[in-house]
Amino acid sequence: MPLSQLASILLTAVGAAMLAAGPVMVVRGVLGRREIRAELAEQRITFPEKEGLPAGRPVTTGIQAKAFADVIKGNLAKATGGRAYSEISAEITAGNRDEALARLRQTAFTGETLRASLMSAYQAWLLTTLVTALGALLAALGAALVVLGQAL
Repeated sequence: MPLSQLASILLTAVGAAMLAAGPVMVVRGVLGRREIRAELAEQRITFPEKEGLPAGRPVTTGIQAKAFADVIKGNLAKATGGRAYSEISAEITAGNRDEALARLRQTAFTGETLRASLMSAYQAWLLTTLVTALGALLAALGAALVVLGQAL
């Protein structure tokens, strides 16, 4: 078999595989993004009244989830004096049984948990963007390889 014929077969086969995989990735990315939107909408999270934020607007995208997580981060820093849950908890474990400190630990735990959940939605949002874009790129490259393989 001549080398050009082998190259043609390989380029066409690889291109066809990429052309098949690309749209699957695009669909998975779009469906993943739709799932993130649905989950965030189900949580009924709305932006608080704060300068620069759309007060009362529901959080339904990963970008909005990140913005809200940043709001929580700021509020948490104010409430805890910049201390993390683990630092407050260590203080209690060391023997400080102050009731206000116990409430502060619960506030820190709740705030950090909410923030982590919102950041997970943001990271998943970015991942769906990547999967969708790579899928489109894979399909386009696959189509180009098929055309090139047929031209040889």
